[in-house]
This record gives sequence, C-alpha cells and structure tokens, in this order.
Amino acid sequence: MKAAHTPRWEPLSELAPQELRVLVAVADTGGFSAAAGALGISQSAVSHSVRGSEGKVGAVLFERGRSGASPTPAGERAVALGRRILRLYEVLGAEARAAGRAASAADAAGGGLEGNLRIAAFRSAALHLLPPALERLAALHPGIRPEVRVVRELGAGTAGEVAAGRADLGIATLGAPGDVPPGLLTGVLTREAYALVHPAGHPDPRSLPLLDWDENCGSYTRAWWAAQDWIPAATVKAEDDAMVLTMVGRGLGMAIMPELSLREAGDTVEIAGLGPQGPVRKVGYVTTTESASTLAVRALIRELRAESV
Repeated sequence: MKAAHTPRWEPLSELAPQELRVLVAVADTGGFSAAAGALGISQSAVSHSVRGSEGKVGAVLFERGRSGASPTPAGERAVALGRRILRLYEVLGAEARAAGRAASAADAAGGGLEGNLRIAAFRSAALHLLPPALERLAALHPGIRPEVRVVRELGAGTAGEVAAGRADLGIATLGAPGDVPPGLLTGVLTREAYALVHPAGHPDPRSLPLLDWDENCGSYTRAWWAAQDWIPAATVKAEDDAMVLTMVGRGLGMAIMPELSLREAGDTVEIAGLGPQGPVRKVGYVTTTESASTLAVRALIRELRAESV
C-alpha cells in the first residue's frame, strides 16, 4: 500500500473531538467503510474528516489500500494521543461532579467518584494482585466501574495499552527503563523472587527438562538466566504460567517461576528458593500523566499500594 502525498500543514489548526473519534474508529476497524458503520455516518464523511485531520496535522495518518486502511507511524501516534484526549473528555464530567459533591473531607478525597476505570494487567497480577485492591475500591467508591483486560506481557504489553490510550492504568512488569514507553509514569508495587518449582518428592529436580512460557524471561532475568549452566533449554513452551504449573505437577519437568505465578501451586509441586543471587522482578503500575491526576486512578493506586504493603 502506498501513502498519499504529505498534506500541507495548516498552522494553528486543532482537531475537534469528532475528528479524533473518526481517526480512532478508522484505526480500530481497519477501514473507512467500517469506521463509517461504527460511527453511523457516511463513508464520504469519514474520508473528508481524515483528509481534513491530515491537513491540520501536516502528515499522512493512514495508508489506504484495497484491504482497508492502516495507520502510518504518524497515524499511530495521533490515534494514541486521540484516545487519551477523548478519555479526558469522558472523565471530565465525572471528575467535576465528584468535586461538586465534595461537601465533606471524605468527599474531597474522592468519595463520590463514578464512571468506568479501564485497567490492563498480565494474568497472574489480574488473578492475585488486583482483586483485593478492587474489592476495597468498590467499598469506598461504589460508583466506579472497573473494566479489566488481561494482556500478555509480550511486545508492548500492558504498558503499551496505556500508551495507546486503551487503558487508564496498567499492571506491568518493570525492568530496564526502555521497557516502558517514554512519557509514562510508573511506580513499583511489589518485588517478587523467582523460585524453582518441581514435582513433589522428586529426588533430583535439576535433572528434569525445563518447562517455560514466552512471558517468563524479561530484561530482569536474562543476565541471570544466561549465567546458569545448570538450566537446560526449554523443551516445552506453554501458553502461560498456569499451564506450566499444571505440567510440573504432572511430573513432566521443572520450571523457574515468579512468586505471583506460584500462588496457584498445590500439593503436587514443591518450591525451592534460588538464593540471594536469584532473579527478582518488579511489578508496578503504569499510567499517563493525565490519568495520574484523575481521582479514580489515584484511588486505585492507593489501594494497590495498600495491598502490596
């Protein structure tokens, strides 16, 4: 597919909310016609809006082709920021109403909060770290409606969902600085050690084949992992940590897993520490600067921190 010529930039032009909605719809649906159907407007209106937005931005935002439309690098950035701007429009009313009801000290701290709160989390965090915090959040702020999506920590991961404007807050594994897209705010919630898990009662667990899954080797474990000559190459790559744990319990191998994943361990497995030099991963939250200032995100971060104490 070929991108059109670079549109002429119109200085001091701003994209209106409806123009942002069109850009997001085209990116989400993969085409102008599908976006028109999703928005309930004509395809020509979508085309006209995108051309106008490209003129205002001064860059081609979508590559057009027979199979649809896909964002250019400029388009990906515009769509991500567009989602985040539209999200601020959504929370503006809820935040203003909460401030208007602040008749007491409790209300001033956010007691009257309402609206959707979009959260992305990797599987074990969604299963073990998030629920207690959401339970307390619901008791304090029953008007908040959490929307949780489980996202694999591969590629952009949960932090990428936040950067793209699809989540207000992500629960992510935090490693090297470059693991999180620039411009996002992070905070460590817990540090979890890795351990060796093997079939219960096995006399020589290190002789077993290694079971693993793709999300298990981040920047925080690679150097340690490479230095261990007793760890063989993985003979089985499972879909996720729960599958690995089940297979270990069936006697099919051993695995090296973080603490959150091992909370599901039963009597069929045994867990052995890896010593003070063993790998440790940091689990924390990721959010945008604008979301970090909203009452709902601040309330959730407080409860997540309380859970990790």
